[in-house]
Amino acid sequence: MRMDNESTVSEFILLGLPIRAKDQAVYSALILAMYLTTVLGNLLIILLIRLDPHLHTHMYFFLSHLALTDISFSSVTVPRMLVNMLTHSQSISYTGCISQVYFFIVFGSIDSFLLPSMAYDRYVAICHPLHYTLIMNLNLCVLLVVVSWALSLVNALVHILLLARLSHFRNNIIPYYFCDLSALLKLSSSDTTINELVILVLGNVVITLPFICILVSYGYIGVTILKTPSIKGIRKALSTCGSHLCVVSLYYGSVIGLYCVPSSNNTNDKDAIVATMYTVVTPMLNPFIYSLRNRDMKRALRNILSRKK
Repeated sequence: MRMDNESTVSEFILLGLPIRAKDQAVYSALILAMYLTTVLGNLLIILLIRLDPHLHTHMYFFLSHLALTDISFSSVTVPRMLVNMLTHSQSISYTGCISQVYFFIVFGSIDSFLLPSMAYDRYVAICHPLHYTLIMNLNLCVLLVVVSWALSLVNALVHILLLARLSHFRNNIIPYYFCDLSALLKLSSSDTTINELVILVLGNVVITLPFICILVSYGYIGVTILKTPSIKGIRKALSTCGSHLCVVSLYYGSVIGLYCVPSSNNTNDKDAIVATMYTVVTPMLNPFIYSLRNRDMKRALRNILSRKK
């Protein structure tokens, strides 16, 4: 690490995953397979939605953007981790680290905004089916996606501008395989009060508020389902919400485990495992959840394959 008189670092050291050096090759192959599954699986979802006219609905419009975001979110951290594991290098430049933090926040925030949009779509479809086409029109869907992107970009920019003003670092060792905002703030010897206050405020806007919206939406959906006397109607409602609920559970479970559960300095291994769930496993599982639990997606895949035959 090169330091000037102000203790400004030129690079950071990523400790990576808590695995032995002799097992690096095996884990690299496993993570590469998971990453390729993430990319190909989400690309398949986007392709099916584009090619099958039956999937040109508002729910699948949001799903295609969620799939694109998952590809981008996983691509922010995993390729760099694989390069470091294969080259046995743990360093990342200051500019590269800041850039990684920025895009990590952007795509993580977009995920957080898209999930309540999808929950609202399900709420309108189940609780107000007669007014669905009137309420959930294409203009509203596009607006929700545009607002999600805009708020995510602004959120990330605010954090990066506040991070860039910090010039003093006690050391340059990050206990993850990627640059994390909270880890960088812990390394800084500068006053981070403003940074932490902004994280608290914007964190409630980006994470807590969307989560509350999802809970409220599914609360109303649950009440509506219980009022439905038809077993067939209940099954249909649950089938349309099951996949989304699984994705919501994975996403917010990982976020809560990584950022909201207090951890000591001796639990870096646990944090690294939870971070892997958040950045690698969850984006990989989303295509399987929507493919295996969704009859429309399976029918679209069969139609495409039969067309090719």
